[in-house]
Formats: sequence, structure tokens, C-alpha cells
Amino acid sequence: MPIHDQGYRRYAGQRLPWGRAWLIIARTGIRTMLRRRGFVALLLLSWLPFLVRAVQIYAAANLPQAEFLAPTGETFRQFLGQQEVFLFFITVYAGAGLVANDRRANALQIYLARPITRLEYIVGKLAVLLAFLLLVTWAPAILLIVVQLVFAGNVTFISSHLYLLPAITLFTAVQTLTVALTMLALSSLSRSSRYVGILYAAVLFFTQAITLVLRVVTGHSGLAWLSLASSLEQLGNAIFRMPPRYDAPLVLCLLMILAAITASFLVLERRVRGVEVIA
Repeated sequence: MPIHDQGYRRYAGQRLPWGRAWLIIARTGIRTMLRRRGFVALLLLSWLPFLVRAVQIYAAANLPQAEFLAPTGETFRQFLGQQEVFLFFITVYAGAGLVANDRRANALQIYLARPITRLEYIVGKLAVLLAFLLLVTWAPAILLIVVQLVFAGNVTFISSHLYLLPAITLFTAVQTLTVALTMLALSSLSRSSRYVGILYAAVLFFTQAITLVLRVVTGHSGLAWLSLASSLEQLGNAIFRMPPRYDAPLVLCLLMILAAITASFLVLERRVRGVEVIA
């Protein structure tokens, strides 16, 4: 069979300004996930706690006998705590295959052979997961504040809880970014999305089990910072001006969160390459 020399040909596609290619990756990834009925059902299920809280706020605002249900700052912290279970499942469902599937199909070489940088690829994949995580944490929490304003008919609640909007935004931003980066880094370590999901669950629950054992042995929860999930809970309570849940110093919890983010960046820098690197 004759082989025809194609020679060098200039790139004939459309060239977008640098820094915008990640939008294409993010948009495509979000559309792909929304085509999965099981994932859409999980998203809808994650909004059931919002409906329950909305009914609670309505009853407190309109029924005298239900005044004890009136929301406080702690109500919103508890709501975000309830959403953690959905945060876990959505992280595994949407995030486990973000990089692993590309590595299995050798698509990283195709991505990075185009005018797309590694940073744009990582940001695009990260944006997919962040979009869904914020959809089940930040979005319903903010909407609950709107529901409170509508049913109360005044801004008394907001004026007496001015810290709530920045607290919700700051905590959900740190929480979702930490979780998303951790999952993305784990996804880059394997070609199997199932293995990545199991690895993420193992890391999460193993560290929590270790801190629980240490708590039983030592009689206090001062080592809770060893668990990333516990560190995030401790930070959340501090942001929402609530008493700490554990005896662990907040500084150590912050260092654990920063360590997880830094380690994730280092893993992604190492693993997301156009050519497979063999150690």
C-alpha cells in the first residue's frame, strides 16, 4: 500500500485567545454528565433537604405555633453539613473519571497536542466538578436565604446575620475546591474510574476511622486534624461562628487543608502530561 507524505500543514482550526480553551472542556464535561439520567436523579435528590428547610422556614414565618423552627445561623451550617453526603456521591460520580477516562483512552496526548496548555486542561476538568458541587452546596444555601426574605417579608434576619452570605460563600468555596482538587489528583493516578472512586472513599473513611480510634485511645479529639473531612468541619464551624466540634487547633486544620490542596497540585503537575512519564 503506498504511503503518501503529508508533509507539514498549518493548523487550520479556529484559534481562541489564550486562557479560554478550558471553557470548552468544562462545557463539554458538564453536558456529558447531564446526559446521564442517574446523575440527574442524584442532583434532584440532593435538593430534597432544601425543600424540607424551605417548608420549615415557611412554617416558622406563618404559623405562631411553629416559631421554634425559626432559622438561625446554625441552621445554615447544619444544612451544609447535611449536604456532605450528596457532596461525596457527586464527587465520586462526576469526578472519578475526569482524568482517568482520558488516560485510559490515551486522550491526554490528543488534548495537549492541540493549542491547549496543561493548566487549561486541569482548570477545565476542575470546573466540571466544581460546578456540580456548588450546585448542591452554595446554590441551595443562598436560595434558602432568599426564601427566608420572601416568607418573612422583611430584611430583619439578614441585617442581624450579615456574616451569613460571606460565610456560606467562603466555606463552600474552600470545601468544594479542596474536595474537587483531591478527586482530580486521584483520578490522574489511574486509568480506572472505579478504582479512583474506591481509592477516594478509602482515603476519606480511613483517615476518619484513624482519628476516631485516636479519640477513643487518647480521650480527646485533638488529633482530628489528621482527617481532611474533620478539618473541613472544624473550619466550617469557625467560619459560621459556632463552637468548635473538635479539640483540634484550627491552625492545624487549616494546614491540613492547605497540604491537601498543595499535594493535589503537585500530583496533577506530575501526571497530566502529553507523554507518559515512567518513574
